[in-house]
Amino acid sequence: MTATPASAPAQMPAHLEVAPGALWFREALDRDAQAALLADIRAVLDKAPLFTPAMPRTGKPFSVRMSNCGPLGWVSDAAGYRYQPFHPETRAPWPAMPPALAALWTTYAAFKAPAEACLINYYGPDARMSLHQDRDEADFTAPVLSLSLGDTALFRIGGETRGGATRSIRLSSGDIFLLSGPSRLAFHGIDRILPGTSTLLPEGGRFNLTLRRVNPAT
Repeated sequence: MTATPASAPAQMPAHLEVAPGALWFREALDRDAQAALLADIRAVLDKAPLFTPAMPRTGKPFSVRMSNCGPLGWVSDAAGYRYQPFHPETRAPWPAMPPALAALWTTYAAFKAPAEACLINYYGPDARMSLHQDRDEADFTAPVLSLSLGDTALFRIGGETRGGATRSIRLSSGDIFLLSGPSRLAFHGIDRILPGTSTLLPEGGRFNLTLRRVNPAT
């Protein structure tokens, strides 16, 4: 399915367009907003603790730990990648998405339907994420919205073809990044974390919050 742009708000917040449809909102969240959102995420993790996902088929563990909130959550294990409505270890439903996250989706994604999943990835100092596409959703017309909290990450983005040219940028705490339209299926990943670049998380590291619409909007 080919991705098409979501309708933009009347006044899109200030941003840099890294590639067509790939929008970088630098310093979108001030320190107070970051701290408040972090508190929301800590409350989610009290109910849905971080777990270590595994690669399909091989069972090799990821270097990131993850959790989710919202009606659906993304998981990966030997059986494959998928969305499901419950935590793979506690078997409890995912906690509700905090209102602040839903509001950020409305402002920055500007899509006609709410996000259904927020993937919470925690990156320790040695964690990384190889280049990949977000394509486990049933409909690619909705954008993918990511928020950074904590240490700066070296983020790499390419095109829709693996092995093509890529560009690297540094995503700092409070930055928001949107993959939409022509860049909805762009390959992207995290090469490394830059420890000590933020004091937001006392334990260090970085939370990346990725909001997605999973099912077609009705």
